Amino acid sequence: MKVIPTALPGALILEADVFGDARGFFLESYNARVFREATGCDAAFVQDNHSRSARGVLRGLHYQIRQAQGKLVRAPRGRVFDVAVDVRRGSPHFGRWAGVELGEDAPQRMFWIPPGFAHGFVVLSESADFLYKATDYYAPEHERCILWNDPGIGIRWPLRELGEPLLSAKDRAGLPLQDAETYTFEGA
Repeated sequence: MKVIPTALPGALILEADVFGDARGFFLESYNARVFREATGCDAAFVQDNHSRSARGVLRGLHYQIRQAQGKLVRAPRGRVFDVAVDVRRGSPHFGRWAGVELGEDAPQRMFWIPPGFAHGFVVLSESADFLYKATDYYAPEHERCILWNDPGIGIRWPLRELGEPLLSAKDRAGLPLQDAETYTFEGA
């Protein structure tokens, strides 16, 4: 497995080995030992999620203030632009973001988003299937949402060809990071 660091320490782009021939391809999308060796993280995934969204749908920026979830995400069908934002107040990277395109043209590419980060994505293709493994259970009472276009974060969403994104009511009501409940940084 290839590991590509991002601007956010701990948030990693992972590329699994792909074995292909004229018949198609095979890849191992998750192996606990390989993941641990590649990331240094001994994550215990407890929930798998699958969403399908239409072109221009933007989901996020979501996180759970308790039962924080680490997420291993990928898009095996379609294309998405995926984003992680450090929401650990006191972190030297607080409010910074990293983004990566995920999709069927590079099915081996995944994004590891550790606990303490908000997450979101926008669909670039006609539709996309988005899969993610989570390290803790979904807890709606602890879910929080940061405004997707918070100028204090400055995410450069690739919306030029998409126009205004399609948002849920929850995502339209997201808070600016400065007003949001966040984590306390516990790092070195």
